[in-house]
Amino acid sequence: MFRIFRLLLRAGVKVGSMSLLTVRGRKTGQPRTTPVWLAEYDGYRFLVSTYGQTNWVRNLRAAGEATLTHGRRSESIAVVELGVKEAAPVLRYFVSTIPAVVRSSFSVTPTSPLPLFEQEVAHHPVFRVMPASPNR
Repeated sequence: MFRIFRLLLRAGVKVGSMSLLTVRGRKTGQPRTTPVWLAEYDGYRFLVSTYGQTNWVRNLRAAGEATLTHGRRSESIAVVELGVKEAAPVLRYFVSTIPAVVRSSFSVTPTSPLPLFEQEVAHHPVFRVMPASPNR
């Protein structure tokens, strides 16, 4: 399924709030590209790992920066991983907006209490997206 999304996104086709994330591999240093869901919440943008502690999460933690491509537009970004208390409301919003087929990856529902979302953050990291520093 990711291959299809990656092909569509690389061709410039907009697929909902999906974007392509290109991040330097933590071991090889080579660019790695994967489709990700971008969430907008409270005036900020966030990357949420739908499938847990994946390679793109580990690579992004190590690099702290990446390129985000949506349609034909690319931008350099920096990220900050959120703590549990800060990430839980973002995760709740995210779960309420994604398609049901993706929602099955979570152990919570949009109506679950916030403490359950706090527990879920350990399995679904949340990163705040910011413009990359021009000095990088």
